[in-house]
Amino acid sequence: MGAEATYFTNAEGARLAALLNKPAGKPKAYALFSHCFTCGKDIPAARMIAERLVAHGIAVLRFDFSGLGGSEGDFANTNFSSQVDDLLAAADHLRKTAEAPKLLIGHSLGGAAVLACAARIEEAAAVATIGAPCDPAHVANLFAEQIKEIEEKGEVPIRLAGREFKIRRAFLSDISEQKLAPLIGSLRKALLVMHAPGDEIVGIENASHIYGYAKHPKSFVSLDGADHLLKRRRDAGFAADMLATWAMRYLGGTEPGVTDEMALVTETHGGRFQQSVALGRHHLLADEPISLGGLDSGPSPYEFLLASLGACTTMTLRLYADRKDIPLERASVALTHNRHHAEDGEAACDGS
Repeated sequence: MGAEATYFTNAEGARLAALLNKPAGKPKAYALFSHCFTCGKDIPAARMIAERLVAHGIAVLRFDFSGLGGSEGDFANTNFSSQVDDLLAAADHLRKTAEAPKLLIGHSLGGAAVLACAARIEEAAAVATIGAPCDPAHVANLFAEQIKEIEEKGEVPIRLAGREFKIRRAFLSDISEQKLAPLIGSLRKALLVMHAPGDEIVGIENASHIYGYAKHPKSFVSLDGADHLLKRRRDAGFAADMLATWAMRYLGGTEPGVTDEMALVTETHGGRFQQSVALGRHHLLADEPISLGGLDSGPSPYEFLLASLGACTTMTLRLYADRKDIPLERASVALTHNRHHAEDGEAACDGS
């Protein structure tokens, strides 16, 4: 299936809105995604990362923290600790309805939140952060000029990312009390730190500190050229592909719900044409180009056909060369097609 709307209740009784992206067949594992400060589950980076992970056979739950997006609650009453509690409630929701998350992913302040709660989600085997601060108090830099006023008045409306949020003195107190270094040092889970060297919101030195606190196994991937929010599809796609490749070493994927001889193709409801394709234990996305109304999140059916013909040809050449002792260094085939969607659609309707 695609992105399924679901809801769960947090420790305060607020109903939180979530989306669960699932691949065709049985997922190899479930992941829990934690978004950045004042963002939501629907930001482009979260959506694109979820789509790419689904293509690798990993189901992803992303949700709105209390007071954001479609979730109940007052954002002014929230703080870093309450967001950690929301993450634990989300993990428990997955545990009860599907399978506990084996992979925790956090973007920006959401990365600090998954580091803070990872030890309390025992089933999680791997943790990945994207542009995360090493100290939750870093988020106060976004409204540094208003901190004194917040301390004096107790509550001040702050405009962030084009929206107004109320920040209270209790929020400042909570983030000042958080100490991530000992939690990272005792994580006992595989850690991937991803960060853009040119990140202007959360400096690259934060990645250095997180990596330095952590014990092995730990890895670092540079998101060179990306901005903090991974607004470009290619940056979000690169991060997701690297994340999925790294994570599968630690997730110990389960057998999908199809045999090695079967292909299962299912609409994701992500865009008009996007499909989740399960080929035995392999997972892919199929789509159409943006110019034809798709999201360009995967090869088109024609491209899949060309790839299969090309792969069959080069494999056959390799087998023949090996059998005949022909010194073939490398086989490569270039293919094109001149089929047209409109004509093909008419032919299909006519039964030809």
